[in-house]
Amino acid sequence: MYIGSAQGFRLERENEYGTPEQNETVREIVEAVRREGDAALLRYTERLDKVKLRPEELRVTREEIEAAYDKVEPDFLAALRQAAANVTAFHEKQKRTSWMDSKPDGTVLGMVVRPLKRVGLYVPGGKAAYPSSVLMNVLPAKVAGVPEIVLVTPPSTGGREGIDPYILVAAAESGVTEMYRIGGAQAIAALAYGTESIPAVDKVCGPGNIYVALAKRAVFGAVDIDSIAGPTEIVVLAEDCADPRYVAADMLSQAEHDEMASAVLVTTSEELAKAVEAELERQVATLPRREIAEASLRQYGAILTVADMSEGLAVVNKLAPEHLEVIANNPMELIGGIENAGAIFVGPYSPEPVGDYYAGPNHILPTNGTARFSSPLNVDDFLKKSSLIRYSREALHRDAAGIATLARHEGLEAHARAVEIRLEGGEAK
Repeated sequence: MYIGSAQGFRLERENEYGTPEQNETVREIVEAVRREGDAALLRYTERLDKVKLRPEELRVTREEIEAAYDKVEPDFLAALRQAAANVTAFHEKQKRTSWMDSKPDGTVLGMVVRPLKRVGLYVPGGKAAYPSSVLMNVLPAKVAGVPEIVLVTPPSTGGREGIDPYILVAAAESGVTEMYRIGGAQAIAALAYGTESIPAVDKVCGPGNIYVALAKRAVFGAVDIDSIAGPTEIVVLAEDCADPRYVAADMLSQAEHDEMASAVLVTTSEELAKAVEAELERQVATLPRREIAEASLRQYGAILTVADMSEGLAVVNKLAPEHLEVIANNPMELIGGIENAGAIFVGPYSPEPVGDYYAGPNHILPTNGTARFSSPLNVDDFLKKSSLIRYSREALHRDAAGIATLARHEGLEAHARAVEIRLEGGEAK
């Protein structure tokens, strides 16, 4: 862990694009599934997931979903439903509708807003099975009005019984319309290009390992994708009023995710920096995922001291973190200076897990500094817009000369003539 002045710390983080071998493996898998459909999908599922399936076993049945409800605790189901209600209510405020603007001359300009028809959601399996991510991916699509929402998740060596029941329940509660037991790059390829058993989608969303990320990158263009997510990250911007126990706990809440996760404190207080260092050492010792958290802190953790909050904000904006916590004497006064952050948590009682699970804003956020130009997953990500243009005869006659001038300047004579031919007299039929 780096501990010291922010001026001595490299603020940029390298993006993860995989090794040449990983990229080649993904290319081969994606191309095979595109060409061969189910045959390649089942072959790679047996080879990589060690599960042999027939085509008719790919789709999760209604009976399996109903049985999953018997395997989850009532308090989990109650918490899940409340979280889903919070997430839905937040995203309802993001909805937009088509609009038209009519001019006195008869011109009509507008925007037609429609939901995507079919969206695919990737949900990791094994230790990275997160029901909360199901809610965060599915519910914005549901609010947007997407009629077909497809979930894919890896089978385990348990075969038909291998899908996490908590994932199945979260999918059912959030409104998934189809579920398939496939994972890895082959699942992304199946969603993008379709197979005999799985119709293609218009967009692929959801987190995964490096092979999933590279596969999403490979199919982009054939379908849309949400993002290529990197390891999780948190920055805590704090003044001397911050409780070091809270700061350390919040840093560890991200460090325990992944050895490549990043947890950074930016503070104006040397005393707080020393206290948080001690707290990290104390708290990490009792974590079940201690080895992961320690590796994360060792490789990507930092405690950075700054001269004042102006410098602190400059550091934050350079880091452009996925999660930013602001614990200061007057935190709301600092919000206007924050230009780059996926989600901003304000005050000592707004720890990052509140946003991960319950508050309502989406926890699928830009990583690796992409908060400079990206936003959290939202309803707009599941909408498409068409421009609407209806010119009247009067309006075309008024604007024809300007249109033709611009067209001829670009050497496009047919463009100019397509306007001018309408000026030669006669009414359109």
